[in-house]
Amino acid sequence: MKRIGLLSDTHGFLDDAVFNYFKDCDELWHAGDFGSKELAEQLAAFKTLRGVYGNIDGQDIRSEFPETLVFTCEGVKVMIRHIGGYPPKYNKETKPLLLKERPLLFISGHSHILKIIYDDALQCLHMNPGAAGKQGWHKVRTLIRFAIDGNTIRDCEVIELKGR
Repeated sequence: MKRIGLLSDTHGFLDDAVFNYFKDCDELWHAGDFGSKELAEQLAAFKTLRGVYGNIDGQDIRSEFPETLVFTCEGVKVMIRHIGGYPPKYNKETKPLLLKERPLLFISGHSHILKIIYDDALQCLHMNPGAAGKQGWHKVRTLIRFAIDGNTIRDCEVIELKGR
């Protein structure tokens, strides 16, 4: 079993509470818009980090993280893209990738809107952790914590961070 801490859209701001909420996680996944190389380094020094670059990320982040990341965690195929849309309104670049890769879990960021939706058509769970940073129009900063046990995604928790 792997415990995952999921965040996105930090835009260069990393709340110290993230370290407390994710202390029992095995890995951290970031769905783009890190905002700074230093933030990515802080996360990577804390836990194993997987991530993708976002539209605001510079070459320093883009040289380390891909636009699309596809991997298997336990028995779950995962695909992460910063700009991806959500069921059934995926963007035109993402939909063909989902059809090709057939992940059981698709993660995106960008919208700053937390969503957890099951796509019956693709038989895929979609997660967007919202935004953990202070920049943007969102009113609440959010994270997601969950576990992958074999081929099961479970124990999903939405975490709201204080203040903005």
